[in-house]
Amino acid sequence: MTVTETALVTTRGTGARAPQIGRKRRYTEDQVSLPRVILRMAAGLLVLLIFVLPYLIMFFGSVKTKPQIRSVNPTYFPTEWHWENFVTMWSTPETPLPYNLISTIIIAVFATLLVLVVSLPAAYYTARFKFPGRMVFLFLVIVTQMLQPAVLTSGLFRQFTTLGLGDTWAAMIFINAAFNLSFAVWIMHSFFAGIPKEVDEAAQIDGAGRFTVLFKINLPLVWPGIVTAIVFTFVACWNEFAASLVILSTDKNQPLSVALTKFVGQYETSWQYVFGVSIVAILPVVILFMLIEKRLVGGLTAGSVK
Repeated sequence: MTVTETALVTTRGTGARAPQIGRKRRYTEDQVSLPRVILRMAAGLLVLLIFVLPYLIMFFGSVKTKPQIRSVNPTYFPTEWHWENFVTMWSTPETPLPYNLISTIIIAVFATLLVLVVSLPAAYYTARFKFPGRMVFLFLVIVTQMLQPAVLTSGLFRQFTTLGLGDTWAAMIFINAAFNLSFAVWIMHSFFAGIPKEVDEAAQIDGAGRFTVLFKINLPLVWPGIVTAIVFTFVACWNEFAASLVILSTDKNQPLSVALTKFVGQYETSWQYVFGVSIVAILPVVILFMLIEKRLVGGLTAGSVK
């Protein structure tokens, strides 16, 4: 047998055994990965249960009566389902809840719009142009993130009272916008900086102006970052508590986060209404996340994969 024939026999033998070896390897890998998959599923369900359980308890508490909640031997599931709690809580004497919901929506929406109007051109300009003091400006923007409304409530109260804006929605719109502006500027700045400048130059060669380049060329490219900034700003404005508690003294002007505390008294607490209002307060945020989940995830993970 020549060397060539020996090579052919060896090759044929190897080729015949190759599919069997491949099958054995795939079978072994499937056997090894199956327990891992089960373990991951069990860990995921455990984490889900840990996060969902408080909301389930809150929901079950919202359809109970006060005696059932304060029972000596309380149960997780209500013995009687009192759905009327979600109706009666809107007309309780503790606080005008419909006005509080309207106040929350107005403050959160207009503060988010103000942040968007101011942060978009600021982020675009700082990402596209080199000017003296640019890094100092960006540093001062991020420094404002270190300050929170809870620390500055007394100063803010005096300032807006002097300006004649005390106990108004306008005061809370400005406060929420100011304290969320830095986050929006920085996150959109990073998205604008990731777009090659050649894109702008090509559009300008074709006769496009600065505003056309910004709104028709750059905005579609940075849309995930804009959505991310909008969502986080809206949620922060929706949940703001400390400044609203000090600035807004009229019951009708206060948001849901402050109105919720009215059901907690010194000697008695209406826990069924506390749970009910909490569910109403988190529903818009949950719906918002469900509607724009894909764009939000895209904005948070942009740049992580090359």
